[in-house]
Amino acid sequence: MSPDLSLAAAVATLAVHRPEAVLVVDDAGSELTAAELDASAGALAVTLADGGLGPGATVAWAGRNDTGLLVTLLAAQRLGAVFVPLSFRSTDSEVAAALRHCDVHTVVVHPDEPELAVRVAGHGTPVRRWLTWGEPLGPGDAPPRRVADPDETAVLLFSSGTTGRPKAAMLTHANLWWSARNLEAVLGLHVDDVALAAAPLCHVGGLNCFVMAALARGGTVRVRRAFDPARTLTDMTTGVTLMFGVPAMYRAVAREPGFATADLSGVRAAIVGGATVPESLLTTYRAAGLELLPSWGMTELSPAGTLLPRHRVADKPSSIGWPLPYVDLRLVDVESGETVSEAGATGELCARGPQVFRGYRGDDDASAAVLQGGWLRTGDLATWDTEGALRLVGRLVEVINTGGEKVIPGEVEEALAPLVAGAVREVVVLGVPDPTWAEVVVAVIEAAADASGVPDLPGIRELAGRTLARHKLPKHLVVIDELPRTASGKVDRPALRALAERALAREAEASSGPRAVEAAHGGT
Repeated sequence: MSPDLSLAAAVATLAVHRPEAVLVVDDAGSELTAAELDASAGALAVTLADGGLGPGATVAWAGRNDTGLLVTLLAAQRLGAVFVPLSFRSTDSEVAAALRHCDVHTVVVHPDEPELAVRVAGHGTPVRRWLTWGEPLGPGDAPPRRVADPDETAVLLFSSGTTGRPKAAMLTHANLWWSARNLEAVLGLHVDDVALAAAPLCHVGGLNCFVMAALARGGTVRVRRAFDPARTLTDMTTGVTLMFGVPAMYRAVAREPGFATADLSGVRAAIVGGATVPESLLTTYRAAGLELLPSWGMTELSPAGTLLPRHRVADKPSSIGWPLPYVDLRLVDVESGETVSEAGATGELCARGPQVFRGYRGDDDASAAVLQGGWLRTGDLATWDTEGALRLVGRLVEVINTGGEKVIPGEVEEALAPLVAGAVREVVVLGVPDPTWAEVVVAVIEAAADASGVPDLPGIRELAGRTLARHKLPKHLVVIDELPRTASGKVDRPALRALAERALAREAEASSGPRAVEAAHGGT
């Protein structure tokens, strides 16, 4: 018989052996011990089962980060059901689409969303039952906890959808367990760890980077309803030892007035991932006494695949680190399919191992496109260095085809990285359609409040031209106040591309002559 790797099994064990261990603390300071958390999950399981929820059925959580989300997850696992945390940022039509796609049987709704059922009804959903978190639960003894098969789907998590429509990734109990073991193997997780849940728990980084692992080991999770930079800084100085965040979150914390004098020494591991990590951000936190740990991962990998050790961050600031011990990574030439092993050569990053997801629910074609020959094709382009560490250089679907030449946006962004300081918060490079070159390279700068120090187009071309061939240099520059982002904090490239196209169209209309810079392309 296979071992039960579910979080529900781990919490049930803690309820027997360490019943007084405080597992969850919420915004109001309310605590749940292991015994109380297990009992709450059991009580909700009674109510869910009475309403017809059984093995293989799906139960969704609708709302922000909350203790109720974790209890619903555990109750679902006790019954052998599948848990679906809905994004609180979704529109009503998007929520309805997610409910239909996942064939959700029951939705547990946070009281902050009292009219959700009414609002989505017009969009058509298969939901049989709506429950409001906090209402009295059904009486009766909790049904016996069902032993989970490691290969059963535990959660459905929607991928971020930065390059297309979101898809529901099926993550098994084994996927989630092995991902946690990977981080435990390189960082060491303690029973007295305190993990901060400030990133959205509807995304895999927030849910399974540290939160589930901390609960399983008997540590404490501080659940924050929403990310608040000031509150996060306070948490980082008052007992939090583990945290995950995207660069935008850490950047916001660093702008808080008390950051420069804050004592961050209690944070043992602060993972930063989900988007490109600027070297300036690493430097800012190092100066404050905390070494951020860059990591690469994705929903389909449950999520972590690499980590840069703290003693190498200073000398490899553009690296995502080395593969974690229980995942195999390789680079593959996108044209020939051959393995790329030469240092500095670019290939698509592929992964295999026990934390690779089962596939996308209801989408066999999309699943077959990424799961090939036992490997997960991630769509990320990367290079090895001479020590076997990896560096991301872009996304396969984002490669710019300009006049027949291929340009990887990440390579140009790296060349422009010295700009990210003072007036420049972030630089993103992308391609936009062009009647002559098919696509042209455009640099988009997110400017700080005082944008007087933002360079002009000749300036960024001069900087990039120090290390890049001429055809890779930006032909246009767009300066904006804030980059559009997805719910998980990544740059929303489709939205940004549309924004850039509109800005350039306005520029062209306002100009009586050609656009500001139409530099010679390549050698032509």
